Amino acid sequence: RLALHSYAPALEIVRMQRWWLPLVSVLIIGTAGVFYMGIRTYKDAPPLAAFVDAGGKALFDGDDIRAGQLVFRKYALMDYGSMFGDGAARGPDFSAEALHTIALTMQANATGGAGAGAGAGAAGAADADAVRARVQRALKDMLPLEGNRVLCPDGFAAGFAAVERHLQERFNGSGPQAFNPPHYIKDNAELHSLAAFFTWSAWVCVAKRPGSDASWTHNWPYDPEAGNVPGASIMLWSVVGLLALVAALGGVLWVHGRTGGTFPWSESNHRETPVTESILAGTDPTRLQAATHKFFAVAAVLFVLQVVAGVLTVHDFLGLTNIFGVDVASLVPVTISRSWHIQLAILWISTCWIGAAIYLLPSVSRAQPRHQVTLVNIVFALLVVVTLGSVVGNYMGPKGMLGGLWNLLGHQGWEMVELGRLWQWVLMAALVLWMCVVVRGAKPAMQGEPPWSMSWWLVYAVCAIPLLFTAGFVAREDTNFVIADFWRWCVIHMWAEAFFEVFTTVIVAWMMHKMGLVPRSSAVRIVYLSVLLYLGSGILGISHNFYWNAKPMATLAIGSVFSTMQVVPLILLALEAWRFRRLPQEALRAGASGANGSASGSSGNFAHGEAFLFLLGVNFWNFLGAGVFGLIINLPIMNYYEHGTYLTVNHGHAALMGVYGNLAIAAMLWCTRGLVHGERWSPRLLRFIFWSINLGLLLMLVLDTLPLGLIQFHEVTAAGLWSARSSAFVEGDTFQTLTWLRAVGGWIFFFGGVLPLAWFMATRFHFGKRATVADEVLQPNRATAAVTESSTAR
Repeated sequence: RLALHSYAPALEIVRMQRWWLPLVSVLIIGTAGVFYMGIRTYKDAPPLAAFVDAGGKALFDGDDIRAGQLVFRKYALMDYGSMFGDGAARGPDFSAEALHTIALTMQANATGGAGAGAGAGAAGAADADAVRARVQRALKDMLPLEGNRVLCPDGFAAGFAAVERHLQERFNGSGPQAFNPPHYIKDNAELHSLAAFFTWSAWVCVAKRPGSDASWTHNWPYDPEAGNVPGASIMLWSVVGLLALVAALGGVLWVHGRTGGTFPWSESNHRETPVTESILAGTDPTRLQAATHKFFAVAAVLFVLQVVAGVLTVHDFLGLTNIFGVDVASLVPVTISRSWHIQLAILWISTCWIGAAIYLLPSVSRAQPRHQVTLVNIVFALLVVVTLGSVVGNYMGPKGMLGGLWNLLGHQGWEMVELGRLWQWVLMAALVLWMCVVVRGAKPAMQGEPPWSMSWWLVYAVCAIPLLFTAGFVAREDTNFVIADFWRWCVIHMWAEAFFEVFTTVIVAWMMHKMGLVPRSSAVRIVYLSVLLYLGSGILGISHNFYWNAKPMATLAIGSVFSTMQVVPLILLALEAWRFRRLPQEALRAGASGANGSASGSSGNFAHGEAFLFLLGVNFWNFLGAGVFGLIINLPIMNYYEHGTYLTVNHGHAALMGVYGNLAIAAMLWCTRGLVHGERWSPRLLRFIFWSINLGLLLMLVLDTLPLGLIQFHEVTAAGLWSARSSAFVEGDTFQTLTWLRAVGGWIFFFGGVLPLAWFMATRFHFGKRATVADEVLQPNRATAAVTESSTAR
């Protein structure tokens, strides 16, 4: 038994030799599926046609539609309302609103302006039904003709005029749906083009796709007045998706049962030494590790600014735009404050992860190449440029201060990809340089190691991130919105959700191993299993974002299965949560007794308890935010009615802050714990911060976004999305009251969590340990033993 135990690492590597087959299969199948959806998106995209009346007069043409798309992006309207359900949820969905306006106007036009309900009694009702049916047929039969033209039925021109009139009233500041501040868009020519763009989107939603009985958006949004109702395919693939989910969950439970409930977090023998306060006290950071301290201090400050931007956004929702005599809405419209809120969230979380990967490098390889610190400082400088450039550009672009440079220096107009194209290139340069730093630093450890070792996994994950970010550079300014939105979702889902998920899994596994909680071989298995599950469901899981934005019917089939199965790895994490929670205590007990029952010198308190607490928060929100809240919006039939409502907002906040935010803070605290003196650490404060952030987030969800989403869902099923997103509904008493209740959780979150965290990180920056060890000449001693791989393990 002793001999077998001694050769366990070698036997593990032999078994690993076959790991490539499932992973490569997942990557090939997933990539092929995304390529198929991309090819069909280009081939089947709705044309930017000329819309002409019976006399041959053009209401608008493709150039007007393209110009309207640029107006939509130039003024950042995707951070106010939404298009095909994608974008901000507080303003209208412009596609649904335009469709409903056109349908009602055509009905009124058919009855001489008296409305579809004109008449009295049964005869009047019958006439109204007949008019409604004729209008619905006319809208459905608006097929594209030769010469890239669409023949408009009677009343459609009046509908287009009504859409344009509504936009003029909204952005000129008149009428019940006025945008604040007034005269946000002053040029009537721009408003005409914007009306053409929104009317085109309404046509995409209602007209039959050539060769199909459903529209390009599969009859989304739900609007019975326009004849948009879910078709049989939506119900069919929802059932198939449920069957696939149950089958996959059964497989996970079977595997979990076969492994005795201890897979994947532990082995039968735990031989790691947990990092205690006494061990960490004798550890000095290297120069490279010390260079990462500024990443975490700046990230904490950006966290504060991100929440402040969110507060400004909510104040706009409540109409509290006059503060101390200052008209905040005129100074910072909601389009700008929401852009800041999103971009700063991405930047502070990414900064933590970039810093954590660099901090790990001396643990991966004892000797680091020369000039690593210089390169790290350049990466930091580039991130500062991106942050300042995007913040200033997001303000100046929608305010019209940049002229024709709004797309390059200002606001690109895409939700989640708001930063100007120049700042996007600078961010790409920072990611590529970061990749070079990590590859250079890990290269000595990779030599002679098997391709599934932790060092290789770190390199795989870091290299994938800039590679996937290239999707954001494909679409041009005049690219068809449907095609451009495909590439936008590739950035959001493939880059941020799928492969950043892989990267964070690698970082967590490294952290768990370096904390002395899991053996190296267990960490490798954790990463491999997680990557297999995340990519197996996550790559093709992008398709649930394509249900209703004019993508092929195949996306419904793919998304119903793979998007729904994205909950499977999260269920596995939930099953392992109790075991995960007890790891520090088990590790300390195992370390105290030693393998042969003798003392091992590892007695003392666990040094990384606060970082580990935030990792527990990640597990909780993975299950609730990404799993439960994600599942209720992934099935096609559910998504059909909830898309564009606060249920999506609820899922987004729970997953982004709950999972990625907690993970970023865990990485921040884990690294900072090794950078500052132990007497300057504040465990009680950090635990208070943890509970404030997570309890505050939970209260914001259960008091505001979740009930609002359910109320909107009911309104959609009763009347249609246009009603659930109308200003009358959103500005009603129920919405306003629940938005006020968000402040309960918001105060706890901000004043109990965010501000104290920023204060702690800013003040600890001045009490950092001195870097006494040069990375190029690291020697194996007690200080580095806690953070380096042993030669035996290698």
